[in-house]
Amino acid sequence: MTKVLMVASEAKPFAKTGGLADVVGSLPAELAALGDEVAVVMPRYRAVKLEGAQRVYDVLPVRLGPRNYPAELWMATERGVPFYFVNCPELFDRDGLYGPPDGDYPDNAVRFAAFSRAALSVMRFVFRPQVVHCHDWQAALAPVYMRTLLQRDPTFLGIRCLFTIHNLGYQGLFPKETLADIGLDESVFDPDHLEFFGRLNLLKGGLVYSDWLSTVSPTYAREIQTPDYGFGLDGVLRARGDRLSGILNGADYQEWNPETDPFLAARYSAADLSGKKECKRDLLAEFGLPAEDISRPLIGIVSRFTSQKGFDLVTQVAEELSRENLVLVALGSGREEYEQAFRDLAAAHPRTVAVRFGYNNPLAHKIEAGSDMFLMPSHYEPCGLNQMYSLRYGTVPIVRATGGLDDTVDESTGFKFTDYSGQALLAAVREALAAYADPEGWTAMMIRGMRKDFSWKASAKQYSALYRQLSGAAAAGLAA
Repeated sequence: MTKVLMVASEAKPFAKTGGLADVVGSLPAELAALGDEVAVVMPRYRAVKLEGAQRVYDVLPVRLGPRNYPAELWMATERGVPFYFVNCPELFDRDGLYGPPDGDYPDNAVRFAAFSRAALSVMRFVFRPQVVHCHDWQAALAPVYMRTLLQRDPTFLGIRCLFTIHNLGYQGLFPKETLADIGLDESVFDPDHLEFFGRLNLLKGGLVYSDWLSTVSPTYAREIQTPDYGFGLDGVLRARGDRLSGILNGADYQEWNPETDPFLAARYSAADLSGKKECKRDLLAEFGLPAEDISRPLIGIVSRFTSQKGFDLVTQVAEELSRENLVLVALGSGREEYEQAFRDLAAAHPRTVAVRFGYNNPLAHKIEAGSDMFLMPSHYEPCGLNQMYSLRYGTVPIVRATGGLDDTVDESTGFKFTDYSGQALLAAVREALAAYADPEGWTAMMIRGMRKDFSWKASAKQYSALYRQLSGAAAAGLAA
C-alpha cells in the first residue's frame, strides 16, 4: 500500500474542462480499491459547491515571494476518496477555471503557483504522502518548490514526485518577469530547468524536477519524444526517456455503459443489440433528421472543433463526405472557422447533416449510442476517451492512428488511417461504409468492440506498481 496525494487543477464531478477531470475523478477510487491510500487536492473554484463539505484547516499558509495568500482548506468525500479544496477567493472565486470564454486569466501563473504551494502545505499539515502525483502544468510547480526552495525541509524528505502529462500542447508559458511573482530565483531560469526560448515554462519544471514522468498512453509516450509531437520539449523528454511511462487512461463504465445509461431511449448489450436501433431512431429525431434515414450509416462526432482534433481534415473533404450515402451528426464547439464549416454543411444538406454547438452531456451519450460509427481524425491524441466509449456502445470508431487512438482501436474493432490528410480520412470512411454493407460482419465487429475492457482497473494496477517502485526507491535511499 502506498500513500499518495494527487495534485490537479480539476476533477469530476467538481470541476471539468477536459479529460484531466475524468482521470482525477476516476483513478483515485480504483487505486483505493487496490489498497492504496489516496487523496486529491484541487482549487475551490466558484462553481465548486461546499455544501456537505467540512472545513479542515482555517488558515492554510500560502506564501509566494513577498505575498501571502491566506486560504482555507475544505474536504469532501467522493467514491470513498477525500478531496481537499484550496479555498482562496482572491485567486479562484471566478467564473471560469482558467479564464473567460475568450482567453486565459493574466495571473494564471500566480494562481497555480499559489495552488502548488498550498498543496505542499496540505502535505505538511494534513496529509503527508509517500508519493505526490502532479498533473499537467497547473501542478508542475509543486515538485519545483520541493526541490529548490524547500529542498532542506525535513517535511518533504523521502517524498517522491510523479508528474503526468495529459497534453503536451499546453505548457504554462509566461514571461521571465513572472519568476518574482511566483517566488522563484533566477537561478532556475536556464535551458536545463525552466527557461524555454526566452520564456518561463512551468510544465518543463515538472519534467525536470520530478522523479518519474508518465503520460496517458504508450504510443503518446513515444510520440512526445519526437520533434513532430514534442512541442519543443522532445529533447528534455528523450533525456528522461528511461523514467517515462505510458499508462493508458481508462473509461469510466459506471457512467458510460449502454446497459445502464439513463440518457438512452433504450438500453442494450452485446448479448442483445435490439435497443441500439431504437437509440438511432431517437438520435435522428433529436436532430430533426428524417426517420427513413435509419437505414443509412450514421456517423457521430463529439469533440472540440480544433485543429488538434483534425477538423481541418474534415473541412477539406466535407463536400465529398456529404455525397456519400451517410448521415452525419456533430456536437461540440471551438474555432469559429470550423463551427461555420459545420453550419454551412448542415445548411447545404439539411436532410443528412446536423450539428449542435456547446457542451451537452445527455446528447453526447445519445450520439454514442445512436451512431453506427464515430469519427476521431485527430492530429494528435494523447489518449482519447470517446473511442473507448464508442467501442463499449457498439459504435465502430474511425480514427487516425495516433496516441491512444492507435493503442485502443485495431482492425478487428474499427478503422484507422495514418497519413494526416483529408483523402486518407475519406478513404477510411469509405472502407467503413463498405464494411457496413455486410450486416453480419458489421455486427461481429460491433460485438468484438463491446467486449473490450478499457476500464480503469488495468491502468490503476500499473500506477499502483509505479507508486510502489517510487516509494521503495525512496525508502532504499533513506536506508542507505
